Amino acid sequence: MDFYRLADDLPEPDLELLDRLRTFLDAEVAPVANWHWARERFPHHLIEPLGKLDLGGLSYSGHGLPGRTSLLDGFVTLELASTDPSFATFFGVHTGLAMGSIHLCGSEEQKAEWLPPMHRFEKIGAFGLTEPNVGSAAARGLTTTARREGDEWVLNGEKKWIGNATFADVTVIWAKDEADGQVKGFLVEKGTPGFTATKIEGKIALRTVQNAHIELVDCRVSEASRLQRARTFADTAAVLRMTRTSVAWQAVGCSIGAYRRALAYAKEREQFGRPIGGFQLVQDLLVRMLGNITSSLCLVAQLSRLQDAGRMTEEQASLAKAFCTTKMRETVGMARELMGGNGILLEHEVGRFVADAEAIHSYEGTREMNTLIVGRALTGQSAFV
Repeated sequence: MDFYRLADDLPEPDLELLDRLRTFLDAEVAPVANWHWARERFPHHLIEPLGKLDLGGLSYSGHGLPGRTSLLDGFVTLELASTDPSFATFFGVHTGLAMGSIHLCGSEEQKAEWLPPMHRFEKIGAFGLTEPNVGSAAARGLTTTARREGDEWVLNGEKKWIGNATFADVTVIWAKDEADGQVKGFLVEKGTPGFTATKIEGKIALRTVQNAHIELVDCRVSEASRLQRARTFADTAAVLRMTRTSVAWQAVGCSIGAYRRALAYAKEREQFGRPIGGFQLVQDLLVRMLGNITSSLCLVAQLSRLQDAGRMTEEQASLAKAFCTTKMRETVGMARELMGGNGILLEHEVGRFVADAEAIHSYEGTREMNTLIVGRALTGQSAFV
């Protein structure tokens, strides 16, 4: 699937790690992905073996974390998403959004307490930013509030679409400080009074992911649970900028997952006495899909190199997210088209990628919002409102 052999740039230890990951995905995740997706259940039994692969917070350094490259982390995300976008989303929420918030915004004490067990997947994290009535407007419009009372903070409000939150050990809650109007982050542990996470039912995408509607009613956390380096929404945005790269990699992986299955189908399915892969229109679809994948992969690989060099900008991450998710939508649609009616059957799997692509297209900033970030950089004019 890596037509221009971009992974060849990785050192041998990184390639060996990817091989171990593929073995795990093929043996453990792929056989159960459809079953859990159809039933909206999460494969909790896979968390422990996943933790043994040394993948948690792969590109973070310090506190016993691996300190590998963002490029390797991107290929890990691609492999996960090409097998099961839901499992990749669980991984991204935990290692990117939750661990990333602590890595970027936490004190040294908070990092020491949380990052090592989260790296081992012994403690699972979630990230609570989006609200029932606040999505793209989170920078200015958060309604969840935080009020300080002595050495405690009192949180009130609601969050929606919060992945992993039904079972997470800690959820990063972003709330507006009533005193100064600035957004701050808080580590809310499972079982904290006033914190309720209810599973969202009836999704048509990423059904394995346990998204929650969170209610915070006079939920009290200590000052020690406030992310000490999160002072304004700019700090929240730094986390999102970092993880937006990962979502672009997810989009490439989702595209590859659909393409891989469509290609295998084209070689096996026969019509008019021969495999359909021998027909011109089918080959045209396959090449168009591969072109989308290859262009997207080249883009995200260079983006991760810029990230590793400390040179990645917000608009570069936004362009990747907007472009790759748009090409993903095209690619999974062509995969379903190639398979005809069989493309909507779960047993052929492509339909799962088509559905999951819809969620990936929207989260971590819609195409439209990311386009406006890039447009602002190009023109110097803000067109958000």
